[in-house]
Amino acid sequence: MDDLRVSDEVTIPAAELEWTFLPSGGPGGQHANRASTKVVLRFDVAASAAFDEATRRLVVDRLPEPVVAVTVDESRSQWRNRQIARRRLRDRLVAVLAPDPPQRKQTRPSRSVKQRRLDAKRARSQQKSLRRPPRVED
Repeated sequence: MDDLRVSDEVTIPAAELEWTFLPSGGPGGQHANRASTKVVLRFDVAASAAFDEATRRLVVDRLPEPVVAVTVDESRSQWRNRQIARRRLRDRLVAVLAPDPPQRKQTRPSRSVKQRRLDAKRARSQQKSLRRPPRVED
């Protein structure tokens, strides 16, 4: 197969992709029992030459394991399952390489916002106190 292009900067050589083919099992009769259509695609990030050192460290830190494994047995066709496995591996690596979204900068509430909140609390308290029965004094 061809090299796997993840982004403009990262292309994984086909030699680094480890393919395993197994019988998919499940319904399908003799075809399902004899044809090895289930695909397991493994990629060892830690040993890959596709990443520079900083990117490799980033990917390894963000992944639960340094070896990414994708298993596909959706189709009766091995070729189709291979295409799906390549796409899923690519999508997983793209998600890992995506930059973190910017964090919200914490701001303090303004004086007018604080005053409005306190006024609303006071008004709600007053409304509730009017619902109570009047106090009887001896």
